[in-house]
Amino acid sequence: MVDIFGTLGPSCEDLQILSDMFRAGMTGIRINLSHVMLKDCIESISRIKKAAEKNNIAPIILIDMQGPELRIGKFENSYNLKNGNTVYFGEGGIPLDKEIVAQINVGDEILIDDGKILARVSQTDGKKILMQIERGGVLTQRKSIKIVGRDITMPALTDDDKENIGLAKEVGITGIMQPFARSRDDLEQVRKALSENECENIRIYAKIENKAGIDNLESFIDLCDEVIIARGDLGNCMPLWELPHIQKTISRICNEHNKPFMVVTQMLSSMEKSAIPTRAEVSDIYNAVLDGASSVMVTGETAIGAYPGDVIKYLFNTAREAGKHPEDARF
Repeated sequence: MVDIFGTLGPSCEDLQILSDMFRAGMTGIRINLSHVMLKDCIESISRIKKAAEKNNIAPIILIDMQGPELRIGKFENSYNLKNGNTVYFGEGGIPLDKEIVAQINVGDEILIDDGKILARVSQTDGKKILMQIERGGVLTQRKSIKIVGRDITMPALTDDDKENIGLAKEVGITGIMQPFARSRDDLEQVRKALSENECENIRIYAKIENKAGIDNLESFIDLCDEVIIARGDLGNCMPLWELPHIQKTISRICNEHNKPFMVVTQMLSSMEKSAIPTRAEVSDIYNAVLDGASSVMVTGETAIGAYPGDVIKYLFNTAREAGKHPEDARF
């Protein structure tokens, strides 16, 4: 059976809602540590375990690490960035890590918050950058940032990641999701950190999110326990019409190596606001399972959406229906 994952968030913190999600077919849950530390999630983890126990389920609890993903820094409130605005990032402006600022050049196109905001760099002195907003939006802290056509070099594990791994075994984490897995070295660093904290039984889920991850997948696939086709950032590093082929390619590689894989991002995105999904969304889930996915996951749909229990119901039932018809994979 395919594992069904939701993502923890304000919409599903309640014990009864979590219980309803497990009853609807959820087998595991993701905790996103991009914005919080694991030590701040202990009460939530306790509720997850209680909700799962009520449904006789041993939950898979995954923590999604910070890793080398590029993100805006922390700040209060929000910025309403409008088309044509010029805005400073870095020293004296919107917080941005100095290691990122130092590698950004004049003329670079910058995608922010999974591409919702688009900006172009007009000035930089290595400490701060001036960007002109070409596609505006509301910016809140810790949103993703992507330099179009280029990769920025960052360590595989942040100091926060290492602290979170140190607590993972104690609080019952069963797997870690390593963002932007790029090479054997990245996963060797993760395995070393797990070993140093006596967490060898914690599974590693390698998120494929950029070109380096795609190109090098076969060279490090043996070092992870499961591959994640993370279509959000993958879709930012290529034209969207190329993404289906890349998803199929990664699926094929995983099947050839007998490596389990998960498909994530916008599986039921419309259900953040709608009680029912689109036909395209259920077809997407169905085809991902036919391609061999061992897991499917939703993110904002359960974390901040209006119908977390119904989301899991559609995700589970669609995946189960695909499992009844393996012959459809031939078409």
